This record gives sequence, structure tokens and C-alpha cells, in this order.
Amino acid sequence: MSDTVHCPVCNSEFTYQQDDLMVCSQCFHEWDPAEVGSENRIFDSNGNELVDGDSVVVIKDLPVKGAPKPVKAGTKVKNIRLRPDSDHNIDCKIDGFGSMALKSEFVRKA
Repeated sequence: MSDTVHCPVCNSEFTYQQDDLMVCSQCFHEWDPAEVGSENRIFDSNGNELVDGDSVVVIKDLPVKGAPKPVKAGTKVKNIRLRPDSDHNIDCKIDGFGSMALKSEFVRKA
């Protein structure tokens, strides 16, 4: 069988189709084969997809460890870099703070 679909969680080849979903018989993970490539996509708080080089706006005051003041809501951040494998999935430079990592749930696309 050359069309074997491997499980994205455990990489098992023992999968089967149930309705529109694929199911792994080893770990029982269910997924939509059309959405397999979407794990590395990052979305802002409004559901817009972010890409490298975008500009974003911070939507709430974010305390910064070791800094006397927080990053204020409404701060515009330009030229972001995305890190899909990290919890804080946006790398950026903010005036007055320097390089930092942000979570995409606290920004919106500008």
C-alpha cells in the first residue's frame, strides 16, 4: 500500500478512515487529513493568520519580568518572527524593552 497515511502523533501506519476523519488504531488519535499541515500556523487573538514580518498591536498590558513598567496595550510591534515550536511563539523587538518573546493570544494583526 503506497497510500498509507501515518498518524501525526505516534507515526503509526495502522490508521483507518471513519467518516471524514482518519483514526489511529494504536493511540486512537483522530484528525482531518486536510488539516495536517496546519499545526505550524499561528493565529492572533482575532483568528487572523500571522506570518514573518507582520506588524502586530498588543491588546492588553503585559508585565515584563525585571522591568519597572509593563508593555502597554496599543503598543505596535513591527517585523515579528514566528516560532511555532515555542509557547511564546512571537520573537520581536519593542522600543524601550529590547528583544522579547510574546504569546500570539495577546496581540492582533495591525
